[in-house]
Amino acid sequence: MRKLFSALMIAVAVLATAGCGFHTSGTTRIPKEMQTMILTSNDPYGPLARTVRQQLRLNDITLVDDSADRRNTTPSLRLEAESSGRNTASVFLDGTAAEYQLYMTVTAQVLLPGKGIYPLSTTVYRTFFDNPGVPLAKDAEQDIIYQEMRVRASQQLVRQLLAVHAAQLNTADTLPAPETITSHSGQQSDTAGVTTSR
Repeated sequence: MRKLFSALMIAVAVLATAGCGFHTSGTTRIPKEMQTMILTSNDPYGPLARTVRQQLRLNDITLVDDSADRRNTTPSLRLEAESSGRNTASVFLDGTAAEYQLYMTVTAQVLLPGKGIYPLSTTVYRTFFDNPGVPLAKDAEQDIIYQEMRVRASQQLVRQLLAVHAAQLNTADTLPAPETITSHSGQQSDTAGVTTSR
């Protein structure tokens, strides 16, 4: 009897989560036309391309190899550049830097066959405490933070696919006017704002 009750409760829980539109945290409901994509990059095995590829697969996007025939029918996500740096956020009494604000900007393009090219840009910010007493640990921590920023930027790029889908629905079938979809994320922010500008 107890096993039957447990099985019944599990079945109810599964049906309830399926019916309410529950989906795993960090995933985005990708439009059907973008559920199969081509991912291209100048550094296909670099950390950015690997991270974006992982995020696309986590969002149930099927990645196919690039070819001349597929370019005419399959949307493409082209990774263009990743730039990062830091600005001094606070200093010690002796004037040396105590805390930095790290930033990372990733630019990309979505190519929709017969629809147009949509430039994407996302910037992620994090703070980093500079401890001069442990330089090796400091470098390792900074590398970890940059990888976390890369993951966040990749998540934002995937979310921006929704904005691209909405933008192309509002344009004619010809190449639309140039527009950039941007988002910015701070350390404390879990959601990215997406804006379009013409």
